[in-house]
Order: sequence, then C-alpha cells, then structure tokens
Amino acid sequence: MAEALNLAIIVVALLALYFLLKGRPKAAPFRPEHPAGGSYTPMPEGAPARHWSDGGRFELEVLGESRYRDTIRRLAGDHGDAKADARHTALLLPDDHNPYEDKAVAVFLSGEMVGYLAPKDALAFRQRLKREELEGRLTSCDAAVRGGGLWEGKRLAYSVWLDIGPA
Repeated sequence: MAEALNLAIIVVALLALYFLLKGRPKAAPFRPEHPAGGSYTPMPEGAPARHWSDGGRFELEVLGESRYRDTIRRLAGDHGDAKADARHTALLLPDDHNPYEDKAVAVFLSGEMVGYLAPKDALAFRQRLKREELEGRLTSCDAAVRGGGLWEGKRLAYSVWLDIGPA
C-alpha cells in the first residue's frame, strides 16, 4: 500500500513539473545591442602618445579586414600582379565604447579604419598600455598591407600586419 502511495505521489509530481515547464513562457534569445544603422566606427583624436616598434617583424595581424577590404585594397597601392607590401603608419585606439567587444583595439591606416586586434591580442595590448601608463591613449606603429597577388587569374585577399613586439 505504501509503495502504491509513493508511486502515485511521484507520478503527480512529475505531471505537475511537466505542466509547469511546458506552460512557462519562453525567454527571448539573447541578442547584444548593436548600433542603429548597422555600423559603428570609433574616431581617433589627437596625436599618438607613443610609437611602438618590433624591428620590422610585422607579426601581429589585424582582424576583420573583410569589412574594410575596399579601403585596404586602395591602401595597398598599385602593385601589378605581384603581392603588395605597402607601408603605412597605424593608429591603435583602445575602443571602450565598442558595442561588440568590451576590450577592443581599433586599427587605422591613413585615417581610415581597417580592422581590430584579435580579442586576446587586444587584451595583451591594453595590459601593456597600463604598464606603460598609457591606458586608454592613442598610440601608433608601422604597418604593412600585404597580399593581393594574382593566382590563377584571381586576386588574393589582402591583410594588414603591425610591427608591435609581444606584450
């Protein structure tokens, strides 16, 4: 008798739980807020507080270049069928108001945005700025726009590389 009562209690509890969960309103999927109009571009102001250099190694790649490919293609200059290796000065802007990434570092060449540092690189760079007492400040380094050579009749993608040593 006690077993039947326990079994009935378990069944009633499971049915109640099922109906509670089934009737529960579904939460709206999480969507981070994006700016109206679909794009966001920070603007660097003032002179760079420091110019970084790693002896011309250009080992740090900028991400998100596909969004800026027309700008980067123009900055690569005329290089015919060969690969580009156009040199520029890059501005590095810690972007505290970026709605997509909280520790973003925006990269500009010739006053035009060309992408961002990868999140792990941006975090390391921001820690470096803090150590150097340059937190939140605009800095610069040399940059190279590379790629864009012809291969099987098609132009390859361009990439932007920065001359900043490891943090």
